[in-house]
Amino acid sequence: MRAVYLVTLFVSSVTYAIAAEVAVPMNTVNEQGTVKAIGSIKITELPNGLVFTPVLEGLPAGEHGFHLHENPNCEAKEKEGKMTPALAAGGHYDPKATKKHAGPEGSGHLGDLPKLVVNTNGKVTESVMAPRLRMEDVKGRALVIHAGGDNYSDQPEPLGGGKGRIACGIIGN
Repeated sequence: MRAVYLVTLFVSSVTYAIAAEVAVPMNTVNEQGTVKAIGSIKITELPNGLVFTPVLEGLPAGEHGFHLHENPNCEAKEKEGKMTPALAAGGHYDPKATKKHAGPEGSGHLGDLPKLVVNTNGKVTESVMAPRLRMEDVKGRALVIHAGGDNYSDQPEPLGGGKGRIACGIIGN
């Protein structure tokens, strides 16, 4: 009887993971809009949050801020007379209007995701976990990768100091 229970538990877990998964195509962005496909990020829902598994290449080496943005749009948009890459994605996802940047496990907005680390070959494949998010939070939004790292604070620079948006992908409904 115990063997049947373990097999049923395993099959149920596998079914759950497969049912709660989405792949997000990612592209580099610039002032003209979407530029070039660089791979995808798989989002998997687990009982303790979302796992983001990137398979990306062609990015600058180092740490990069990684955020969930409110709008499903990666187009450039004008700000202060200048076209800004992926600005149509809007701000970081902040459904409770905390207006606070405090990291993926902090008490700030929900758009903070763990930073991505790109290797010297321009690739990133290491998964990151966002424990406060569920699949319903991310659907119909955008994933954005920033030029710089992220300190998960609004000091000394706003929004973690991630700088410009270099890659973007739209999460389907």
